[in-house]
Amino acid sequence: MSRVTEIRYVGYGVQAFDAERKFYTEDWGLTEVAAEDGLAWFKTQGHDEHHVVRLHESDVNSVEVIGLATDSKADVDDLHGKVGKVGKAGCRIIHEPMDLDAPGGGYGFRFFSPDGLPFEISADVERLEKRELERWEGIPVKISHIVLHSPNHQAAVKFFTEVLGFRISDWLGDFMCFLRCNSAHHRIAILPGPPCLNHVAYDMLSVDDMMRGVGRLKKRGTDIRWGPGRHTAGNNTFSYFCTPGGFAVEYTADLEEVDFENHREKIHEPAPQVMDQWGVGIGGPQTMPKPEPDPRLFQPAKV
Repeated sequence: MSRVTEIRYVGYGVQAFDAERKFYTEDWGLTEVAAEDGLAWFKTQGHDEHHVVRLHESDVNSVEVIGLATDSKADVDDLHGKVGKVGKAGCRIIHEPMDLDAPGGGYGFRFFSPDGLPFEISADVERLEKRELERWEGIPVKISHIVLHSPNHQAAVKFFTEVLGFRISDWLGDFMCFLRCNSAHHRIAILPGPPCLNHVAYDMLSVDDMMRGVGRLKKRGTDIRWGPGRHTAGNNTFSYFCTPGGFAVEYTADLEEVDFENHREKIHEPAPQVMDQWGVGIGGPQTMPKPEPDPRLFQPAKV
């Protein structure tokens, strides 16, 4: 059965293009691999994905595309057909399956989810060189997961599972669902709220690397919003920050590996030590940016 198998990248429209560009290269730990006028693409050194972030200079801060991977061109075509059948529920095709002309190329299509957020599903994207990271470098290995808000989170979970092929790993109460598309405990999580991005998390090599990254960011003027701590669902450590443009990002480590086919979901009852098993960090969900509807819902990006 055709399904999404991984996260590729997130593309942002940003007003402060130069500040965001500097943050990702000099502070966050990514490498710029391509650029045009008002556009830049960034990869991690520890993974061969062509890029994990795309920045596009814009008159408003928004999410322009969330890139997901599938295994083959045939899977792209099949998923395009499945998404197209969700039209009555609000799904809209932005463009049909085609050869992609962005850096990295590949074959894919774009669509709006029923909530109006833009996605791209692709295959055959160029791979770039990677290297083995060493302990204490404190830079991201790859994107770990993405958390989204939805005004109908139960319907959003149904869309990701029944249409895109994700599976439920765990719930936090009845309001936060953790979804897997491979052996990682979650690659997508869904929360109630206005349709928007909550945050993008990046895997670090170890907890020590997460803390080294925290230290580097603090020295460069970006302090923790929430953390450091360790969640219960997924058992991953966390430290949350904000980019100059106000987008929430996370360093994480030790995300649980599960059996994609056979893992059985659990329900974790919300409690302070379920949200953070350590209970020693600063802040909390209330210190993160307040979710607001993305300003470009159902509006295709120019690139």
